[in-house]
Amino acid sequence: MLKTRPDRPGPANIEETVIQLEMREGEQAAGVIVKVNGPVVTAEGLPGAHMYDVVRVGEGHLVGEVIGLERGRAVIQVYEETGGVAPGEPVATTGLPLSVELGPGLMGAIYDGIQRPLDLIRAQVGDFIVRGVEEPALDREKTWEFMPRTEVSARVGPGDVLGVIQETEAVEHRILVPQDISGRVGEIRSGALRIEETVAVIEGEGGERREIGMMRRWPVRAGRPYARKVPPAVPLISGQRVIDTFFPVAKGGTACIPGPFGSGKTVVQHQLSKWSDAEIIVYVGCGERGNEMTDVLKEFPHLTDPRTGLPLMQRTVLIANTSNMPVAAREASVYTGITIAEYYRDMGYDVALMADSTSRWAEAMREISGRLEEMPGEEGYPAYLGTRVASFYERAGRVQCLGTEAREGTITVIGAVSPPGGDLSEPVVQNTLRTVSVFWSLEANLAYQRHFPAISWLRSYSLYLEQLGDYFSEEIGEGFLVDRGRAMEILQKEDELQEIVRLIGIDALSQEEWLLLQTARSLREDFLHQNAFDDVDTYSSLGKQALMLRLILLAHDSSLKRLEAGEPMERLMDDPVRERIARVKYVPEEEFAEAYKAIAEEILRGTDQPAAGG
Repeated sequence: MLKTRPDRPGPANIEETVIQLEMREGEQAAGVIVKVNGPVVTAEGLPGAHMYDVVRVGEGHLVGEVIGLERGRAVIQVYEETGGVAPGEPVATTGLPLSVELGPGLMGAIYDGIQRPLDLIRAQVGDFIVRGVEEPALDREKTWEFMPRTEVSARVGPGDVLGVIQETEAVEHRILVPQDISGRVGEIRSGALRIEETVAVIEGEGGERREIGMMRRWPVRAGRPYARKVPPAVPLISGQRVIDTFFPVAKGGTACIPGPFGSGKTVVQHQLSKWSDAEIIVYVGCGERGNEMTDVLKEFPHLTDPRTGLPLMQRTVLIANTSNMPVAAREASVYTGITIAEYYRDMGYDVALMADSTSRWAEAMREISGRLEEMPGEEGYPAYLGTRVASFYERAGRVQCLGTEAREGTITVIGAVSPPGGDLSEPVVQNTLRTVSVFWSLEANLAYQRHFPAISWLRSYSLYLEQLGDYFSEEIGEGFLVDRGRAMEILQKEDELQEIVRLIGIDALSQEEWLLLQTARSLREDFLHQNAFDDVDTYSSLGKQALMLRLILLAHDSSLKRLEAGEPMERLMDDPVRERIARVKYVPEEEFAEAYKAIAEEILRGTDQPAAGG
């Protein structure tokens, strides 16, 4: 059972609070169960319990967490199936909060919502998780080659790098001084060491000696400290044209992907995981259907990272908590994922966290709240839904990390939301939109038309455009933002003209308006539509996106000039250059500059030609 601690140090000593979280056999239970209501268990006789303490419930030692204390009784949400648990069974408190193990070995791992390694559990008990089964999240026997980055007698403080480990070929794992320790290095080791072994000893001003290992434990509900937050200023390049060009998200930003069933939420997150220029990916399946997580688990280990040429799993952590797992564990999976993300952020990495989907987490909150007989809010969700959602997303950001060296890290949080019937007015979507700065609205009608990504260009928005303006101007050129603005105007004008066509008919449009509709169609089908299963079109660099957009607008301007010169509309519509523009997205990156130049020259030659019959 989990070792108890009679003392509870304050927040300033949070590392020490969780450092000794480990198992010990033979400990006597401190209380008994008096009521079982699904995943909610009530126990009495736990005088030393505190809010959010981890407890062991019943004869099976199920993992639970204290979520309420009243009149000598503790209300516990259990993260495992409670079928068969009965009043009178024992309950033991650990005196410590729900925590995760942080250290070498996280990369490439597959965990459940409470950080149990699923591959090891499968080897131990088979395809189905047995209640009460335990395996350490990090391998205690594996050795890691520790390489010091400081020396004896050097003064160090919170966040300074003591040494590094090559965790995978793609990720250098940095061992940092804990946030409550400073002093001089008394000892530092090198070579092959296990995670529980001491790698350095820090001597404080009062002569106390603190041993530092590779592994740390951290309470999942407590955000990890940093020096300060700074405004996001660099986009997360995803290679998805509708995102990068029209609705970009900044590194350290937050984004929401709401949409009905089948509209492509999970595929968008998969694409972002595969192709975004984040250095670390944390993918959290917080209650999605098992078949969707199965696709992730089967596909990701075989994917090649386009950035390094190495397996994508070498920089990915998967948390697989499907909808048929205990409902309360959905909340734990969300906090486990963000805590792991913060850990790598503190090393100075750009981390992208995918949460699929937060609606399942909200539904779990609704069920737990109902069983607690709390006053319901809108549509039965708890009144604190907005606060919980905000507390999760606010842990994203771009920060200056602790430590004397100049080191920045980011966490970009991208959460999918699954509103019933695609209703964007429902509480989970609305509470999420109050918190995030990017809204990618997926629409069923686009998905039915096989237009993917099915992100609406009329309903979506990004609040980072102004902050990212300097980056786009410097890296791509000032013309990129001008072209983007023009393209959005054309798409919005198309929506207005389509309404006129529906009411009056196509004959009500002028030739210039008809031409605008054709350009808008090119923007939709040739630029915004992107084939995730095509080896070339699945990813477009930002430079390629800018040139593709330039070609479409260049063709539009050329057609307007030719129309004004008297060239008939039929000839403009039959211009073979339109087909070449439509197919240019399938040109590989290394050949694209030459293809762009050839098409642009053809467009300009067409402008210089005399009008037919002139």
